[in-house]
Amino acid sequence: MSAATSHFSPAFFTFFKALKRNNRREWFATNKARYQRDVEAPLQAFVADVGPRLKRVSPRFVADPRRTGGSIFRIYRDTRFSADKRPFKTWAAARFPHDARVETDSVPGFYLHLEPGDVAAGGGIYHPEPPALLRIRQHIAAAPGEWRAVLAHGLDIDGETLTRVPAGFDKTHPHAADLKRKDHYAMTMFTERDACDPAFLDRYVESCERVAPLVRFLTKSLGLRW
Repeated sequence: MSAATSHFSPAFFTFFKALKRNNRREWFATNKARYQRDVEAPLQAFVADVGPRLKRVSPRFVADPRRTGGSIFRIYRDTRFSADKRPFKTWAAARFPHDARVETDSVPGFYLHLEPGDVAAGGGIYHPEPPALLRIRQHIAAAPGEWRAVLAHGLDIDGETLTRVPAGFDKTHPHAADLKRKDHYAMTMFTERDACDPAFLDRYVESCERVAPLVRFLTKSLGLRW
C-alpha cells in the first residue's frame, strides 16, 4: 500500500455502526464478505505495514497480519461466562506484544483500537498476572529515578488502581499512586477522520514512539530484552 493511500476508509466504521444495530449471527453471515473487505483486509494490511516500522522502535515486538488471534483480535466474543450474549465485538483492534508472549500473556506491547467514536493508539501492559504486576511494582519502588524519567515524558498513564498501596510497599513512597496501579498503559486518542487519513500509519508509529519509554520500563521490569 502506497504512502499516499489510506488503510482505513469510512466504510470500516460504517460496518461497525451497522453491526451494533444488528448484532446477530444471521446478519453477520449475510455481511461477512463486507466485513472481510471493509474491516479485516484493511486491518491486516495496516498490521503488515506497521510491523517493520515498530522494529525500529524495538525489534522485540511482533506483528502477525496473517491470522486473527495473533496481532488482530477476533471479532467473535467469548460469551460462555457472560450475561451479555451478543456474539460479535463492535470494534476492531490489533496488538503488537513482546515476543516473549509465546511463554506468557503478561508482557508489554503496543496497541491499536478502532471503534466508531473511539480510536486510540499506544501501549503498555493491561491486567498482567500477579507475579508480573509484582515485578513492575518492585521496579518502580526500587528505581524511582527511572520511573520519574518515564513520567517526565508527559505520559498520561491509565488503568485500574487499588484504593490503597499494596502490602509490602511503603505507603509514603514518592510514587505510591503508581504502586497502586493494576495496569500501566498510555494511549493517544484519534478521530475516525484521523484513522482514514493517509498519514495515520505515521501518526500511529509516532504514538508508539511516544509511549516507548513506558513500554521499555515495563519490559525491563519483567526481565525481558528490549
